[in-house]
Amino acid sequence: MKDLILYITKSLVDQPDEVRVSEIDGEQTTVLELKVAKEDLGKVIGKQGRTARAMRTLLGAASTKCGKRTVLEILE
Repeated sequence: MKDLILYITKSLVDQPDEVRVSEIDGEQTTVLELKVAKEDLGKVIGKQGRTARAMRTLLGAASTKCGKRTVLEILE
């Protein structure tokens, strides 16, 4: 899941070297924390949060297939 979010985010931003994804494992849920450069934050979130919502939808579908719940948090 981490690699999926990393690939999508690096394709969207101007500074792909600044993209960081950290994974926090729980018993039933995994939290992915996404951190990008301040200038790229708007590109990752998108207009009215559409890009972030699409990334969360893809992540949800992929994690369901693996049998685990994964949540994406975008950090400033």
